[in-house]
Amino acid sequence: MAEIRTRSIPDLWRRTPWWGQALFVFAAARVVTTVILLVVAAGQPANAWTGPSPGYADFASIWDGRWYNIIAESGYPSVLPRTEDGHVGENAWAFMPVYPMVVRAVMVLTGMPWAPTAVFVSLACGFASAVVIARLFRLVLPAGTAMFAVVCYSVSPLAPILQVAYAESMHLLLLAGALSLVMRRRYWLALPLIAVASFTRPSGLAFALFLLLHVLHRWWTRRQNPFPRREVIAASVTAVASGVLGLGWLVTAWAVTGSLTAYTDTELAWRSAYIGYTDLVPFAGWFQGLDWWAVNGLGLPAGFWWGASGVVLLVAAVVALLVSPQAKRLGIDLRLWVASYLLYLWAVFFPQSSTFRLLVPVFPLAGVLAQPRSLVYRSAIVVLSIAGQIGWILLAWRVDGYDWTPP
Repeated sequence: MAEIRTRSIPDLWRRTPWWGQALFVFAAARVVTTVILLVVAAGQPANAWTGPSPGYADFASIWDGRWYNIIAESGYPSVLPRTEDGHVGENAWAFMPVYPMVVRAVMVLTGMPWAPTAVFVSLACGFASAVVIARLFRLVLPAGTAMFAVVCYSVSPLAPILQVAYAESMHLLLLAGALSLVMRRRYWLALPLIAVASFTRPSGLAFALFLLLHVLHRWWTRRQNPFPRREVIAASVTAVASGVLGLGWLVTAWAVTGSLTAYTDTELAWRSAYIGYTDLVPFAGWFQGLDWWAVNGLGLPAGFWWGASGVVLLVAAVVALLVSPQAKRLGIDLRLWVASYLLYLWAVFFPQSSTFRLLVPVFPLAGVLAQPRSLVYRSAIVVLSIAGQIGWILLAWRVDGYDWTPP
């Protein structure tokens, strides 16, 4: 009887449709992550958001979840808050509206409070994202490898962000859908997803760069792979529209507050705790940030080119990864997206603990990790990823007094 049962499990798995496998993988991963979060929550001291030992929904709604809660309840300020020295302070304009508005709509329909509703919406989007990402990987990888890529995605060290009151799972659902449509040359259908994604998480400019590179590559290789005029038009219009949409939130904040730099000044307020208030200079943040972390985080002597050295090493590592044989098996489009998004991060963000979360949109790299077929290797990846979850939750999510490592 035991032998029959053992044999029936692989048979049942093979008979399960690929989308059912993806849902099962994501569900199993969420059970593990939920247990970790509950254990950590049980030891969580009282903090700015909750009392001691909060329940799951309350613990999952701290940090930026409170900003989304404020937006869902009160919207955005028409007058920017100012610090004592006249700089723009931290405020809701740093957070885009789609996620909190969807949660608000569900709250109205169900009568449920913010915290459980926000977690529900994030989880629902997370499950849907697993299916869409499985479909995406199946376009470029064998079925078994594609499904293990979904495993890597579902248990990744940052996977807890997919089941808390953050917009990441919703954005990943939209992003994966748009990438899949572009890879299948269905540009017009991708445009609505790009539009919504651009007001869910900052991504429109990165996607516009990706589409520009996509168009250039298709044009360069048109003799080997035809690029019909109708697709040239569709892809080009979608690229331009994505660029315009990428500026949409900046323009919205300007229209409401009367300040052209309302959005960028708000974003800069978050890095002021590290380097003070500065102007937004493209690509300068990583040089400044890595230098700051070298001196203040690692205790290295000041006066050396730590930032420049760190940037050079990171760029070299990314290039080496993207030209590796494993990455090439993902195809050109997914690699162009990863390169475009990382270039966007380099241009506008400041490295800190939340940078790990900002790297979630490079999820296609899970397809690189998934390719070795060794059972020992794959088991190790899962174990190390879950250990990474524990480390990230303890470092970034758990609140421990004055906490300067936000998620």
